[in-house]
Amino acid sequence: MSEYKDATNAIHAGVRQTQEQENSEAIFMTSSFAYASAEEAASKFSGVEDGNVYSRFTNPTVELFEKRLANLEKGEAAIATSSGMAALMTMAYSLLSAGDRVVCSLNVFGSTIKFFNTYTTKFGIDVVYVDATDYAAWEAEIDSNTKLCFFETPSNPLYDVVDVERVAALAHSKGALLCVDNVLATPALQNPLTQGADIVMQSATKFIDGQGRSLGGALVASQEIVDEFVGFMRSAGPCMSPFNAWVLVNGLETLSLRMKAHSANAMKLAEFLESHPKVKKVNYGGLPSHKYHELAKRQQKDFGGLLSFELDGGREAAWAVINAAKLVSITGNLGDTKTLVTHPATTTHGRLTDEQKAKAGITEGLIRVSVGLEDSDDIIADFGEALAILG
Repeated sequence: MSEYKDATNAIHAGVRQTQEQENSEAIFMTSSFAYASAEEAASKFSGVEDGNVYSRFTNPTVELFEKRLANLEKGEAAIATSSGMAALMTMAYSLLSAGDRVVCSLNVFGSTIKFFNTYTTKFGIDVVYVDATDYAAWEAEIDSNTKLCFFETPSNPLYDVVDVERVAALAHSKGALLCVDNVLATPALQNPLTQGADIVMQSATKFIDGQGRSLGGALVASQEIVDEFVGFMRSAGPCMSPFNAWVLVNGLETLSLRMKAHSANAMKLAEFLESHPKVKKVNYGGLPSHKYHELAKRQQKDFGGLLSFELDGGREAAWAVINAAKLVSITGNLGDTKTLVTHPATTTHGRLTDEQKAKAGITEGLIRVSVGLEDSDDIIADFGEALAILG
């Protein structure tokens, strides 16, 4: 459907109408598939004939989600997983071997660092970390053994923005692949595959679902790379359920509209917080004062729905403001229609050591906000009242 624009593809890409002639996407809640003959079963199980085999690795609803997401991310193919972390695991265990090196940004989700440090290194894989925006550090650490480079842009929760083309050039010069976590921008606002990345990783649990209902993840890349993931999926089974795929397919239909609204609300809240005397710093790429504002403008269509801000007074002040807010939900998730707030140092990044938190810029006074789709005046008023308790 390359002749259509993204908003159209988000609704129509990948649809394969069944004999029931349904207008809305069907959901195939089945673990297995029946065949007309033993010969047909043998042909499909062996791969001689294309077709559904078992829902761990072939399901029409999951396939629809994969095709639609690949279309929007500007990739050739996608593989859907049970969660964002399952996507990371699938990529790591499919591509990496003992002796390989991973160069990873410090500015990533805490569980990503925990996964690499605790599990990937058990198999003789070297993992090193760099400041995502220190390009000299990327160049110094990417060597001939490097198989994979990985970063988020924008990053969660500090909104560091990484020049995708620049790191891609460094990775490719040494024969390494680059994976970009695109969870905060989503394909509605950014397409790293068109900027030099080899793989895009998604936690579809976040903005793609958009209402905090379903877990899901995905990897989007060339068909050749995705084919490497398929073998691991078939054997290890970190698959997406058909029901979750159906929910996420419907989430993709409204993703572009929602991301525009999230971005508009986040911008208004960021401007309010930046002008508030009790707020030390606001991290949001839409603010002209943000260090990476110009790069974000160049790489992204808009600035998204996540921001963070820092208070003097450390954990005590941060918790007081979080507890005083009435409209928001206190949760570790992001990307919901509801405005969500969390204290990263004790939740999403709580498993990191104090040294790791310091290197990643996760302070005790930092509050993360996933700005929802409520009226912006109500969101601002709620934070205004919460900040007022600081005196």
